[in-house]
Formats: sequence, structure tokens, C-alpha cells
Amino acid sequence: MERSSTELDVATYVYPMHAGDKFTMVLAPTLNLDGTPDTGYYTQAGRKTLADKYDYVMHGKLYKISEDSSGGQAAKVETYASFGGLLMLLKGDPSSAANLELDQRLFLLMRKV
Repeated sequence: MERSSTELDVATYVYPMHAGDKFTMVLAPTLNLDGTPDTGYYTQAGRKTLADKYDYVMHGKLYKISEDSSGGQAAKVETYASFGGLLMLLKGDPSSAANLELDQRLFLLMRKV
């Protein structure tokens, strides 16, 4: 089984989290439930979005993708994103990053379970 890991900065003064908390996290290119691309403008038009299903939502950009083949292990991809200065690092099998592109806009959504 391939091991993957995530490192994520969370504004705990906005969304309190503690060691051992269990949560669901999703990365999505759009908040539109039908998958249509995001326009870049937020409106409170009253329509449902993916954000309605989560407690904490951040918008950011994927700024670096690199391959890590150190340690004699199988190659892993390191994917870096910034959400207004809060950073995320995803490390895992290259297939896990197949749908991600450099400079891609992303939404990170979380809720505790």
C-alpha cells in the first residue's frame, strides 16, 4: 500500500482543530455542484454550492508540483498550494496528482466527522 501524507495550515482561531480530530477534506476546482468552472466572482444568489456541505472553505492556488525520488523509494509527487498564506503539502503516488495542474485555482473544504 502506498503511503501518502498531507500537511495543512489551518486558521484555528477561525476553525478550531486539535490533535486527534477526525475530519473530511476535499479539494475541488469549483464550488458549483454541476462541476461548471468557477467564474471568479462570488454572489449570494441563494443557490446551493459544495460549500454548503462543509464548515471550513479556503480558496487558493497550486503553486508547485515536484517529484521526490529520494531514499531509494518509489517516486512520490509533492504538490504545494497556498490559501491566502496558509500552506498545504500533499505527498503521494504520482497518480494522486494526475488531475492537478500548476497555477490551478483550488477550493479546500473541510468538516469534522
